[in-house]
Formats: sequence, structure tokens, C-alpha cells
Amino acid sequence: MLEITPWKVAQVVLMARELDRAEGELRGFIDRLNEDEKASLVAIMWIGRDSFDAEELVEAIATARREATVPTADYLIGSPHLSDHLENGMDALGIDLTDAEDDLVRRG
Repeated sequence: MLEITPWKVAQVVLMARELDRAEGELRGFIDRLNEDEKASLVAIMWIGRDSFDAEELVEAIATARREATVPTADYLIGSPHLSDHLENGMDALGIDLTDAEDDLVRRG
């Protein structure tokens, strides 16, 4: 079970798309997440890049907790195609980010 809301994942996706101008904001956002949210975010990214299947979510989260040796923001920002992997991971889990992303864009 995910410990992070789709809205927060959508925030990360949108900031990751604009990494050249939003890296500081993205870092701050990820740093403010609690440990459960960070582990879920990493697990979603792993599912999106096919390191785990959606059915292995619990295992992916446990692995993310166990293997967290660098700051989560550093790890995620250093991952190529972060926004795509997060969207793909949420899709694999049956969660559509479209409404959350649209809402965030409208808020500006």
C-alpha cells in the first residue's frame, strides 16, 4: 500500500519535468516528505522502470527503506527519466495522475 498521495507524486512529476529551473524546489519538496513517503516514491519509480512489478509494491517499498544510503532527493534527481518512471509506475499500480497534474497546473 502506498504511503504517498497521488497529488504529491504529481508534484514531483511536474517539478522533475522542469528540473533545470525547479531542482531546488524539487529537492526541498522531497526532503520534506516523511520516510514512508520517500520509500513509496522510490518504489513507484522502480516499478515504472521495470525493476519491480506492480504486484511487488510491498517488497519494493521494503527494499527502498533498506537500501536508502544516499538522500532520497539526490537518488531520484540523479535518475534519468524520473518523471516518466513515476508516471509509468503509478499507471502500473492503477493510479492515474492526470487529474492531479491538471489541478496543479491550473493552480500554477
